[in-house]
Amino acid sequence: MKRILLVVFTVLLSFTQMNAQKIGYVNTDKILSHIGEYNVAQQKLETLNKQYKARVDADYAVIKKMYDSYQASKSRMSASQRSQKENEIINKEQNVKNLQKSFFGQDGLMQKKSEELLSPIKQRVQNIINKVAEKYGYSFIFDTAAFHGLVYENEKMNLNDIVLKELNINK
Repeated sequence: MKRILLVVFTVLLSFTQMNAQKIGYVNTDKILSHIGEYNVAQQKLETLNKQYKARVDADYAVIKKMYDSYQASKSRMSASQRSQKENEIINKEQNVKNLQKSFFGQDGLMQKKSEELLSPIKQRVQNIINKVAEKYGYSFIFDTAAFHGLVYENEKMNLNDIVLKELNINK
């Protein structure tokens, strides 16, 4: 994936040099870190994450106690009692896994809350980046936060300060 991005970036860079098109870059992670509203949303998500994790951990602790109790007394149980206890533990564990998935899964509560809190802020930043591109005549603006392993950034092409200024944010 990194090689593909590097090839695309190189081709675009060559193309822009031939046609004298302007390119620039931003680092959306750095831009977002200067937005108070974004930081507050991140803190809310972290608090919610801790609450959900504590709930899941508490439920797993209950399962562990059930299992330990079962292990201590299974020699005194009949086969049907053992089977019943084992099924009870398995069902409880399945319920906790489902709960965990509902909190942290792909369509879970954390994902939904993250979208709800962060998407409007990210969209606002994207709109400003689009505005900067149009206002200053940039054909391409890359997000260095998405390019892991980027080995060189020409500061003359860094548009973070312009984007922050358009957002009315002082660094």
